[in-house]
Amino acid sequence: MTANVLFAGRPDAWPTYEPLLKAELARLGVDADLRNDFAPAEVDYIVYAPSGPVSDFLPFTRLKAILSMWAGVEKIVPVAPADVPLTRMVDSGLEQGMTEWVVGHTLRYHLGMDAHIQGQNGAWEPKAPPLAKDRHVTVLGLGALGTASAKALAALGFRVTGWSRTQKDIEGVACLAGTDGLQAALAQAEIVILLLPDTPATENTLNAETLAMLPKGAKIINPGRGPLIDDAALLAALDSGQAGHATLDVFRVEPLPPEHPYWAHPNVTVTPHIASETRESTAAEVIAENIRRFEAGEPLLHLVDRSLGY
Repeated sequence: MTANVLFAGRPDAWPTYEPLLKAELARLGVDADLRNDFAPAEVDYIVYAPSGPVSDFLPFTRLKAILSMWAGVEKIVPVAPADVPLTRMVDSGLEQGMTEWVVGHTLRYHLGMDAHIQGQNGAWEPKAPPLAKDRHVTVLGLGALGTASAKALAALGFRVTGWSRTQKDIEGVACLAGTDGLQAALAQAEIVILLLPDTPATENTLNAETLAMLPKGAKIINPGRGPLIDDAALLAALDSGQAGHATLDVFRVEPLPPEHPYWAHPNVTVTPHIASETRESTAAEVIAENIRRFEAGEPLLHLVDRSLGY
């Protein structure tokens, strides 16, 4: 039987995704009809983004699965039918892009690059940075993106600690878990990277109390989710010198309003949610594979646990 697949991402993404998805479905031998204009009652699968045209799932009475185009599903879980499987986007392009961004900004802090880029003042100050083996870096969140980033940093020789809700085992990374583990992970973090999901349990992971656990002058990198940080507490920590600098890619409100104090703060670097993007070619592979799996009665990849929110 033909599987009817509705593309419900951003309309401007359809011309790119249509040929890629059709080719990948054909390559996998999936009998599918892919469109962006199905009648809801005829749809088996929705390739979905919250920025797309679908906001009400009730008319989709024969829906088999919702295949998110986004890594984060916090905006989808509250509105998606509880009895319909929901998958999140985990693809090689997303992982590589995030890893490159995280490694780049970690090296920027580690090597003290800002002092030379901004300090062209004629002062000759030959102070070399420590080697990576003498630099402690902590990654909060050891999902697909956090694990990939932690492994890459460990491969460069950094002393990497990873923290997650449940205990993980990653070669080259000192893995901690739970409340006590978080305190230990932060206590040695000269550079801390946030790659946790956005859930009620992770909101304000960095707050006044946890920021005080960091070594004085620690650098903060957040390509994860805006609500992971208590903004007022971070600004206070930056003003006091408890935090040395923050590079922030994600925010509670996006685009970040022009009047937000992050823009003008001398110890904050704002990047406009560019740490990583879903790459259409690799995303199409994941989406098509999940349709093949469901049609074949096999487990879906990257199935969301709704009790955890990711």
